[in-house]
Amino acid sequence: DPIRDRGGALRTPTRALMRISLMPLSAPRNSSVGQTTGFTAMFACILLLVGCGGGGGGNNAGVPPPAGDPQFRVSGTSPFAAGCDGAPAVGTLYVNAEVEPMVALNPRNANNVVGVWQQDRWSTGGARGLLTGMSLDGGRTWTQHMAAFSHCTGGSATNGGDYSRASDPWVTFAPDGTVYQSSLSFNGEVLATGSSSAILVSRSTDGGATWSNPITLISDGAIFFNDKESITADSTDARLVYALWDRLVSGGGGGPTYFSRTTDGGVTWEVSRSIYDPGVNSQTINNQVVVLSDGTLIDFFTRLDTPPNAPATATLAIIRSPDKGVSWSAPIVISPVQAVGTFDPETHAQIRDGAILGSIAAGPHGELAAVWQDSRFSGGVRDGVAFSRSLDGGLTWTTAVRVNAIAGVPAFVPAVTIRADGTYGVSYYDFRSNTADPSTLLTDYWLARSTDGITWLESHLTGPFDLAIAPSAGGLFLGDYQALTSIGTVFLPFYVQTNTGNPANRTDVFSTLASSAGSANAASMDVGAAGVQALATPPLTVTPELQQMLHQSVIRTIQRRMLGRALPGGPPEK
Repeated sequence: DPIRDRGGALRTPTRALMRISLMPLSAPRNSSVGQTTGFTAMFACILLLVGCGGGGGGNNAGVPPPAGDPQFRVSGTSPFAAGCDGAPAVGTLYVNAEVEPMVALNPRNANNVVGVWQQDRWSTGGARGLLTGMSLDGGRTWTQHMAAFSHCTGGSATNGGDYSRASDPWVTFAPDGTVYQSSLSFNGEVLATGSSSAILVSRSTDGGATWSNPITLISDGAIFFNDKESITADSTDARLVYALWDRLVSGGGGGPTYFSRTTDGGVTWEVSRSIYDPGVNSQTINNQVVVLSDGTLIDFFTRLDTPPNAPATATLAIIRSPDKGVSWSAPIVISPVQAVGTFDPETHAQIRDGAILGSIAAGPHGELAAVWQDSRFSGGVRDGVAFSRSLDGGLTWTTAVRVNAIAGVPAFVPAVTIRADGTYGVSYYDFRSNTADPSTLLTDYWLARSTDGITWLESHLTGPFDLAIAPSAGGLFLGDYQALTSIGTVFLPFYVQTNTGNPANRTDVFSTLASSAGSANAASMDVGAAGVQALATPPLTVTPELQQMLHQSVIRTIQRRMLGRALPGGPPEK
């Protein structure tokens, strides 16, 4: 799609390597050309790592937000040639559709930001490839690059990337400025005859411009499926990087957490091994490591239990390692997950929202924060965003509070980060701008922030955009996760939104420099002197009806990872 450069000229992105340099894309309502000077001044402050505030803000339902912080388009049209995956088409291919972004900031150069995402999503799982965006000016402009994780990004039998699809992009910076990204790469349908899957890692020593050939951490045939990996560099030691995933066993034999690490800066990796096995008819998913300030590792995950002839359940938990991953503690429960999932209020179409997944962040003083979707705040009617924190390294956790400002609409796909000054940030989507028109599903993206985990301010990041044109992959899909980091005192959300009315280019990845302070929204919370007070709500009393809804939410999540496979609780999704 043509885009405007900073001088206002229309340009068409190239198919392979693109530099995207844009005027700020203001909030679509009440924008003002006169803000450009203010944006320029704000960027100067960002590059000096000083948050300059101003603009933006949350608002009551139905009141258009003022023009706020700028957003920048990161992705463009697909660089892939037709048929580049070299495999028969199974499902619907959404060319130009980008989903599921992740982002990381170079600790040695705050202007260097690297983001990754799925490019050209398939309805039946994965994408034709993973792309990498690199910024050298704090998220204002981006160039596109790629690691050879699949055929379409240059993978082959000779370089370790001999796979037709790739998924679950993740990225992390080491303290020395080396950046690592990981991929779930696979051939064929999940656990089907002749299929294979692998967890691959590539590294870059030039800030994300060029990438090494992939290193294979694990590779399996049809008996196992390696799924939902993440990668984290140790902030206390540049030699150490950790990768985790769940390894599903064919026939419902479980899905333990697998782990591998490098101790020499990515030159070699240890043989992968199981570090936590929940047993038969159970699995972990969404394993993520964060590193505390004292060097302790925290593996955060969701445990899914699907016992025969009993309801499926989901539980958020952690395990701790005091010795850099050599040994791990028993699980510590954070909370049961009581998510019912998100649906279009008018058409009841499913939203693939990662309802039982979560996001975790570690802070500068050993604090931890976790967010997830949960229906406890509405009596089981709809999901809101739950927030819990730990001030003792994950040993104990606070009762969850709701941080989304509008209680009467679903809020979904939250991400959390903690700034260097200890401020919590939580981003999420919601439907407060939606109308009764069944042909559209108007969606906004928000940022809530708090210095104490109790009083929250809200900023509008983007929207409304029409979620109804998103790719369909077990539901309307922007990604099982979105990303959030910070540059000094400025939050940097990295996220997907749809291009409303453009089915030829359904989605793109954007970055935003969220410097505005936000405002209190009194529509649904108790108002304090400086913001809104998020009140704790205990887990729901589970009625048989709610138990069935929670069961189905877990089953949907599992089936979306393994489309077409029957599981306890009913037929597979179509």
